[in-house]
Amino acid sequence: MRIVGLSAFYHDSAAALIEDGRVVAAAQEERFSRKKHDARFPRHALDFCLAEAGTRLSEVDNVVFYDKPFLKFERLLETYLAFAPRGFRSFRLAIPLWLREKLFQKQLLRDELARYDANYDWEKRLLFAEHHQSHAASAFFASPFENAVVLTMDGVGEWATTSVGLGRGNQLEMQREIHFPHSLGLLYSAFTYYTGFKVNSGEYKVMGLAPYGEPRYAQTILDHLIDLKPDGSFRLDMSYFDYCVGLTMTNSRFDTLFGGPPRRPEELLTQRHMDLAASIQAVIEEAVLRLTRALAADMPSENLCLAGGVALNCVANGKIWRDAKFKRIWVQPAAGDAGGALGAALAGYHLYKGQERRVNGHDAMRGSYLGPHWTDDEIQARLEAAGACFTRLSDGDLLERAVADLAGERALGWFQGRMEFGPRSLGARSIIADPRSPSMQRSLNLRVKYRESFRPFAPAILAEDVADWFEYRGESPYMLMVAPVVERRRRTMTEAEQALFGIDKLNVSRSEIPAVTHVDYSARLQTVHSETNPRFHALLSAFKARTGCPVLVNTSFNVRGEPIVCTPDDAFRCFMGSDIDALAIGNFYLSKDQQNSTLRRDYKNDFELD
Repeated sequence: MRIVGLSAFYHDSAAALIEDGRVVAAAQEERFSRKKHDARFPRHALDFCLAEAGTRLSEVDNVVFYDKPFLKFERLLETYLAFAPRGFRSFRLAIPLWLREKLFQKQLLRDELARYDANYDWEKRLLFAEHHQSHAASAFFASPFENAVVLTMDGVGEWATTSVGLGRGNQLEMQREIHFPHSLGLLYSAFTYYTGFKVNSGEYKVMGLAPYGEPRYAQTILDHLIDLKPDGSFRLDMSYFDYCVGLTMTNSRFDTLFGGPPRRPEELLTQRHMDLAASIQAVIEEAVLRLTRALAADMPSENLCLAGGVALNCVANGKIWRDAKFKRIWVQPAAGDAGGALGAALAGYHLYKGQERRVNGHDAMRGSYLGPHWTDDEIQARLEAAGACFTRLSDGDLLERAVADLAGERALGWFQGRMEFGPRSLGARSIIADPRSPSMQRSLNLRVKYRESFRPFAPAILAEDVADWFEYRGESPYMLMVAPVVERRRRTMTEAEQALFGIDKLNVSRSEIPAVTHVDYSARLQTVHSETNPRFHALLSAFKARTGCPVLVNTSFNVRGEPIVCTPDDAFRCFMGSDIDALAIGNFYLSKDQQNSTLRRDYKNDFELD
């Protein structure tokens, strides 16, 4: 039995295909279209999924969309009516779009799918899951647990913003919900907007900025913006927000409360902005901890699954793990809306079709390496067509060459195997570097990624060595847990260094691996396993053998504003358009100093800033 899941028309459209319960393929449309957060119908992603499964859409049993457009339209109308006559300008702009496109999404989907097979019975075979049901299904059915509490938190689906479900076997019952406009995701997005970053894409910047500040405004947020109960339930005071009926997230009352207007994009960051980021991060962590503590006390499972955009807050996830109220935690690596496509397919298979679920102690994501891949012959043809100068190496020689470059503090593009599904690069489409270099974080941010200097990088570490370097026991294969560096790997700071504030903290080395150690001595972990990514594991092992360090800097293979590279052509363009020093793509090795200089390009201005 084959089921296709789709997410589209809002942001981060994607397609996924499962066959007899096994996840065969999943990918985001942005990787193919090269348009960041592409929301259009995921035609390229669907084409890939069908090709990977070796099937046609006519041979698929059902197509499942990840939410219910009519319920969203109902929420839109009821919200405008509740706030009328405020918000007429926003209503006037939104309603024509809904009437023209979104209200009739079922027909729009049928029209798109009819391109594949006009005779397919779309009336019976096109299904719709609810938004939070899709998120929850992506978390529980893909998890390694036979039973689990499932917590979903995001901006908003149809009505739900926070939901709790209970999964057992092939069943998933949604039991509790908090509804719009009260939303942890939208509260965090309000501060994303207020600190000058893009809503729905810049939230991770707020999380990255938070360690440079102090939570001076946390109590103000708790006193005025959110009524947070001991069990984690909450309500927002909507008089400070404009997202229900306006064109911005916050309003003048919010500005007055926090002492000024929103920061303009690209405006210089001040200590105040860092303190705001630290404050909202602290409040979200407290809210999530209250929720998970109450659920652990009240629900009949020792396992917790997380999904929804808030579940990408790896700092909060690390706090849940250290709180230890649940014995085991699993976070869906594609926790945002793209993962809703996979959740819709899994919901269709298990909940609609009633198919059994097989749990074998491992999750169903297979390392999240679910995207396209290329053979060495295909890679060679593309590199030749691009005019690249390259050397084909054996496996051993490729690793030796890569390790030599990394130990020499060269930035290496690493393009191997199947592309990752989700927002993190996990050693398939990555830029990697030596974490022992004190200057590497700043160098990669400014010279290679063309982004703000404060943005943190993650350590990829051999799974078997994680406890020797971090205060963490267990697995974190999807870079969704933050943990402290162990004491004996830390560097004692001088009094002068301890007195520094804000971004001045950035250039102070805090551990043996300063390029991946945050100012609070924490790091966003990726444990690398030989079973799911043998080549990346072999590279880390070779680097450890040479240097004694089983850790590498791992960041996404792209520049700021660009989707992560998908094809060999994408990888070569990014390589030639940035200061990446070398590129390992399949068994081919490219050095920047050997390339035709006429192929260099000013790449950093090719994409809209994120």
